[in-house]
Amino acid sequence: MATTSYTHRIDSELRTQSEAIYAALGMTLGTAINVFLRKSVAVGGFPFDVRLDVPTRETLEAMLEAEKIAKDSKVEALSVEDALEELKR
Repeated sequence: MATTSYTHRIDSELRTQSEAIYAALGMTLGTAINVFLRKSVAVGGFPFDVRLDVPTRETLEAMLEAEKIAKDSKVEALSVEDALEELKR
């Protein structure tokens, strides 16, 4: 297997923390990076979920509706027991 070098700048504290984790697992940071890259190739992308923590439009609308209901003095809150009973109907 032919190898090549790759240089990349990373935060020194991140490197130190990462090296400690991978040393505890019995590998170097370089080996861990190779594991990550091999898994990425095997799955055709990141080997874990990568996404922004941005609520969907539907979630935002539900949150706004919940706030509106919470502020409405005409709305009577149900107890947990009553809410469960409502769900059974």
